[in-house]
Amino acid sequence: MQTNQNKFVKPADDNQLGQIVAGYLAYWPAFLVCLSLALGAAFFYLRYSTPKYEATATLVIKDQKKGDDYSKEMESIDMINTNKIIENETEVLQSRSIMDNVVRKLRLYAPVSQEGKIKTEPAYTTSPVLVESPNPDSLNQAKKIYFTYDKNKATVILNKNFSCAINTWVKTPYGTLRFVPNPNYDISTAGAKPLYFSLIQTKNVTEGKLAALKVEPVSKMASVLNLSFRDDVPEKAEDVLNELIHFYNAAAVSEKNTLVKNTLASIEKRLAVVSGDLDSIERKVQKYKAGNNAVELGTQGNLYLESVSSANNKLGEVNVQLSVLDELERYVSASDNNAGIAPSSMGLNDPNLSQLVSSYNNAQMEYERMRKTVAENNPMLLTLKEQLNKIKPNIVTNIQNQRKNLQLSRGNLASTSGKYNSLLNYIPQKEKQLLEISRDQQIKSAIYQFLLQKREESQLSFASTLSDSRVVNYAQSSRDPVSPKKMLIYVAAAILGLLVPVLLISAKELFNSKILYRKEIESLTQIPVIGEIAYNKSDKVLVVESGKRSFIAEEFRKIRVSLLFLGIDSYHKKILVTSSLPEEGKSFVAANLATSLAMTGKKVVLVDMDLHNPSLSNIFGMDDKPGVSDYLISDKKADQIINDTQINENLSFITSGNLQQDASELLENGKVQELISYLEGIYDLVIIDTAPVVLITDAYMLSSLCDATLYVVRHKYTPKMVVKRIDENNKVNPLKNPAIIFNGVKTRGFFKNNYGYGYDYVYGKKIKTKKEKKALV
Repeated sequence: MQTNQNKFVKPADDNQLGQIVAGYLAYWPAFLVCLSLALGAAFFYLRYSTPKYEATATLVIKDQKKGDDYSKEMESIDMINTNKIIENETEVLQSRSIMDNVVRKLRLYAPVSQEGKIKTEPAYTTSPVLVESPNPDSLNQAKKIYFTYDKNKATVILNKNFSCAINTWVKTPYGTLRFVPNPNYDISTAGAKPLYFSLIQTKNVTEGKLAALKVEPVSKMASVLNLSFRDDVPEKAEDVLNELIHFYNAAAVSEKNTLVKNTLASIEKRLAVVSGDLDSIERKVQKYKAGNNAVELGTQGNLYLESVSSANNKLGEVNVQLSVLDELERYVSASDNNAGIAPSSMGLNDPNLSQLVSSYNNAQMEYERMRKTVAENNPMLLTLKEQLNKIKPNIVTNIQNQRKNLQLSRGNLASTSGKYNSLLNYIPQKEKQLLEISRDQQIKSAIYQFLLQKREESQLSFASTLSDSRVVNYAQSSRDPVSPKKMLIYVAAAILGLLVPVLLISAKELFNSKILYRKEIESLTQIPVIGEIAYNKSDKVLVVESGKRSFIAEEFRKIRVSLLFLGIDSYHKKILVTSSLPEEGKSFVAANLATSLAMTGKKVVLVDMDLHNPSLSNIFGMDDKPGVSDYLISDKKADQIINDTQINENLSFITSGNLQQDASELLENGKVQELISYLEGIYDLVIIDTAPVVLITDAYMLSSLCDATLYVVRHKYTPKMVVKRIDENNKVNPLKNPAIIFNGVKTRGFFKNNYGYGYDYVYGKKIKTKKEKKALV
């Protein structure tokens, strides 16, 4: 008979997400509790947390490389201006020095607060007075200094015993302080809550405010900066940004004015020195011209220089012509030049020589062409050769005549050039001395003019006091708080409330090494699962009874139907029941399955072949009856060990008998086959309960004698590793036609009844009366 492994095909898991959600829904009370706690915590957090408001401002920086349109009029006024780099200015705006000035100007080192029962609120606009100090760094730090304000007397009372007049410096235990009216005071928002102020080191306040400041450019190519600042009071956020911009511009103007002052001082010193040097050089020029008659030396020197240059050019032309003549003469005079063309006469002024060279070249080319096609003694070839020999002497004679003429011209030109060079050597000495003196005069004069111009520009720039930035938008705060965001907090709380139980449940099941789900069995082995049996909460082992309905009994009925798919029929009727380990419920499954099959009218025999630790005898109350071991070691016949049961008239039972030490060896004496064959002949179904396969090998021996093997796996008891090794063991010791029964399945989560299958609907906890049925019709 073929095994069921070819019959059972695992369905594709096309709704895995739905299965995961359904698995967690069993813990819905935990999700509900965690979600309620998380949302409650979010509500109280929002109720008592201090909201943050954000103020924003926009500033344009004069950054030339990023195309800032700085007007020409402003550039003409502000001659000493520095083009800013927007990245540097971003860091300057976030510097400690500027923020420290803001902290001192707004008196943020002495914040005033209103004390509530649970929540303390800032009193930036609700306090009638503010606290300031001439030297905040010298103050003694204090967390809470309570005070009251007497408007009629214009006094402030500290800690109910120290009185201070308004706008008056007073020495207090905390340092020198002065209380001034609050320009932001809004009497409509003032309350009756106690007021107090704190004294904090300015560096700590500065660090805190810098953390709330954000400066960034609008884009990479823009010179516009966006400034944002977050604070628990919107008015304070606006004041901080506006003061920050004010101190930034003031620092830029101050830096520029300092630069202008230093520049003017340096220019004045340099002008005094250059003026004296220029006067001395002018007197020296006058004295030199008068003593050396050096008047218009430059014009005379230029005429001599032009003459020398013309002679040198002509001399160069003569030398070139001589070189051409030499090259032409060397070629014509050579003895083996019949195979080549004479060099060109370009650059020579004699047309006769050019004509002779051209004739020679034409004759030479014609001679070379004919020599390739006719014999050496051809009359025409000999004629051309004679013609070449006549032309060469004429060319040589012409070259020699021209060389003589050119050499004569070269001598004359060299004499003329030497004459003018002698004159030039005398004139430049005086001119050089005069030029050196004049050059110093020009340099000093240019420096003097430059310094005068820069002095005027610096004085004009100092008077303009222009800033290198322009405020596009002054600070304006948001109407609604930007932090905390209610919707975001509630969404985060809801996610956390749902995530925590998921993590706890997943962690609990992740670290569990036991089988919890059917899908785990299906992922660890190829053997199909043909049934699931719920956990039996009652003390009764036999849960399948005639005339009584129960959920577990229905599950055994489903397994009974599944046996058909294992091939169990009138010809294949032997079923082996085993498990991996003890206490997995194989005897429970065998007993109830046999009872369920007997209730269908079939004759069923249940055989307890667990010869090591039997338990079926106790279930049926037949501990003292002879059984399988007695049959195997004695002359007892098979019909002598069969016992009828009181549970069902169609169900018979064979005990394991008296236990023997060599129980496994008894199964190999051949009488087991006889017993099973006998039972197969008189019963419709034979169900055999045997020992666990991990501890004892009995099941492997008996499986080959049966038609199907039911392998029991228990929920939260059978280790995953054992199930994973089932397939590996089957390769060596195969179980015949195996199928798994998932036993003892407990409810997951908080579902305590019905196992999630609608048990009340299918069976009902009670049978309705005829009147109730009629009322439903």
